[in-house]
Amino acid sequence: MRTYKVVDVFSSRPFKGNPVAVVLDADGLSCQQMQEIAGWTNLSETTFLLPATESGADYRLRIFTPRYELPFAGHPTLGSAHAALEAGKIKPRDGYMVQECMQGLVRISVATKGKTPGLTLDLPPAEITPLTSDDIDELEAIIGQNVLRDAVPAVVNVGPLWVVAQLQDAASLLSLEPDFARSARFEKRLGVTGLSLFGEHAKGTDTAIEVRSFAPSSGVDEDPVCGSGNGSVAVFRARHGQIPHAGGEYFASQGQKVGRDGRINVKVDSDGRVRIGGDCVTSVDGQLFDDTLVNG
Repeated sequence: MRTYKVVDVFSSRPFKGNPVAVVLDADGLSCQQMQEIAGWTNLSETTFLLPATESGADYRLRIFTPRYELPFAGHPTLGSAHAALEAGKIKPRDGYMVQECMQGLVRISVATKGKTPGLTLDLPPAEITPLTSDDIDELEAIIGQNVLRDAVPAVVNVGPLWVVAQLQDAASLLSLEPDFARSARFEKRLGVTGLSLFGEHAKGTDTAIEVRSFAPSSGVDEDPVCGSGNGSVAVFRARHGQIPHAGGEYFASQGQKVGRDGRINVKVDSDGRVRIGGDCVTSVDGQLFDDTLVNG
């Protein structure tokens, strides 16, 4: 038997964040078995905690969508760290822990808030590639709305590759009904994970932007609350001067179109480093039985 948790990320309330399934005793599972479990949970991501193989790492994490493995993802990183801390598998060192994944080492800051640790990850270094005019036309056809072209839509690579674009405002974003089949073809042609789109809320509200992330080619039409997507949006906003050069902090909201209430804390340092944080809460605590798995 293996310890198994489902953690809701970017929410302090169960069933209102983005759930990640975390298998805490994953040593000995094959890639095939991990993919089978991820297909069974049918969540946007399922993770597997393993002993570290790199110096300086506290543990190694493998991250699977229902269809394939990812090198890094935001909400699975925070949710898995929460699960590992809660289960006593990992103890912070000087207020942080280090995750090893296919993308490299990811530092996670741990700040205790009452009995619950607040977690913030350092986003891996990003690469930005602007979309061509033809690809922007296709993006607009997929979502059925115009995007802002002054801030040229781009592919942002933080491990997952997100097409990032800005809409007129949050209301425009929330009204989107994308063509998922067409989007899946677009994503596969560009070799990206999906689309992470954003629009600004009215001034004076407690959240700066609304974000929606679509990844039908990965088997997830709409991701409830996406850490790497929000990180990619932050990189994009910083590149286009929407965040002060001295650094800035804001909150983003995501998930209301799929019945969630995600809230993401985004910090951008003066050197451009992006940090993504939020609340986590365990919704399911149980066990997996090895004899239900196919042989690896």
